[in-house]
This record gives sequence, C-alpha cells and structure tokens, in this order.
Amino acid sequence: MATASSDPITWNSLGLDPETSPIALDLGFFQLRWYSLAYLAGILIGWWYLLKMLARPGAPMARRHADDMVFYGTLGVILGGRIGYVLFYRPEFYLANPGEIVQIWDGGMSFHGGAAGTSLAMFYLAWRNKLSALRVHDYIACVAPIGLFFGRLANFVNGELWGRPTDVPWAIVFPHGGPIPRHPSQLYEAGLEGLLLFAILSVMFWKTDARYQPGKLVGTFVLGYGLCRFFVEFFRQPDQGLEHLSWGLTMGQTLTVPMIVAGLYLVVTAKGRRERVEPVAGTESIA
Repeated sequence: MATASSDPITWNSLGLDPETSPIALDLGFFQLRWYSLAYLAGILIGWWYLLKMLARPGAPMARRHADDMVFYGTLGVILGGRIGYVLFYRPEFYLANPGEIVQIWDGGMSFHGGAAGTSLAMFYLAWRNKLSALRVHDYIACVAPIGLFFGRLANFVNGELWGRPTDVPWAIVFPHGGPIPRHPSQLYEAGLEGLLLFAILSVMFWKTDARYQPGKLVGTFVLGYGLCRFFVEFFRQPDQGLEHLSWGLTMGQTLTVPMIVAGLYLVVTAKGRRERVEPVAGTESIA
C-alpha cells in the first residue's frame, strides 16, 4: 500500500489555485478556461498539421475538405465526448441533474465518446464528398494526439482526473483528492497518448509508406491509444464505483479492449488493402 512521502509536492505549490487556475483569461465580462483553450489549441494546430500532410502526394482529400472537417470534427468531439461521459461514467448523476449535461466547461468528457463522434463526422464527410472514409481516418488519426496532449494538460491544470495514491518522489497532493499524494496520471497520459503516439504516427507518415495502406495509421492510433490507456489505468484513479468492475477491469480499461482488437485488425490487414492511390489534391498518383 502506498504511503505519503515526508514532503510531498502540493498542486497549489506549482502556482495553481482551485478557484482561478481553470481560467486562462479573465476580462470580467468574459472568461476563457484552460479546458476551452486546450480544445482551441488542439483544433487549430491539428488543422495546420493536417494541411501539411495534405500537401504530400496521394492525399485523400483537398483543402476544402480539411476546412469542413474542422467544423464537423469539433461537433463530433464535443457532442460525442459529453454524451459518452454521461452514459459511461455518471449516468445516475446526470439523470438526476439533466441541466448539468451541457456544462462541458466544468469538465467531464469521454475520449471514447469523442472518438466515436469524430469518426461519425468523418464518415459523413467522406460519404458526402465521395472520399475514402478509411484513408480520411488515417490522416485524422495522425492529428488526434495533438488534441489529446493539450486536453490532458488542461486536466492537470484543472486539478481533475488525478491518479491513485502513491509514494513516488513526483507524487502530488491535489486540492480535491484528499491529503494523500497521488500519481499525476494526467501528465502520464499527455506523454503517452499525446507525445509518444504523435511521434510514432509522424514517423510512419513521413518516413514510411503507411499512408498508402488504408487503415494502417488509424489502426496504429486506435491500438496505441488502447494500450496506453489500459496501462495508465493502473495509475489513474477511476470514477467512484467504476474501479473494480465484476470482470476485474476498470471502466477505462474495459472501453479500450475493443479498441485494441480493432486497431490490431486494421494494422495486420492494412497491407492487403494497398492499391493505386489517386490524389484528391496534388498531381501525383502513388502505386
């Protein structure tokens, strides 16, 4: 059992305050929260990076499609993420307090729901414009870790989604997590789901022919996220009542199992889907 260290790091000692830290900019009549800023940063930087990828030969969509994706993808992330959190994590609470469902600025978003919402948005965009849905997913998957990185940093600044009790030297006492030092699991997720996954997908996109094997990049993302999240769940404090489900996993781990299976399938079968790629934008075909 973990025990508190003799002189643990406190969240407040990092210059953070539970009352003001969630707010990045306060103009009196307008407040911009770090959570909202994380979404904006993820969307804008992700859009810029997507345009860089689309400039390469064999892109599955054009600039106009990327611009549309910003709108549809944002709706998918927000609606899917919130609905997923309400259904998977706190259905009883929101059933009793339906008015709080729309208060996304106070946190409470499910990655699994957001991923499903974004995927539906991409399928719709691909169908409407007669694009390859799987290849569109491949490109968006390379962008997704950017949003995950900023989102997990916002979780840390908000002092939410902390880790399990521990006595490691970098343990932190969070303001709403009791007096016990805990794993800063938000930073673990930012490093694994954000930086590591982004690095892996970047190497695959820019240094290999993975983007010409439909499903390989999105499969790697889904598989990689599933493995990272399953691992971090051993250090992350699950929501109350969802820590030890009857089958021995947390809710977070349970939701990653189908992701790991689906991602592995997409990666293993990707080579067999390779075919001549005709670009939607640009001038070069890729055999």
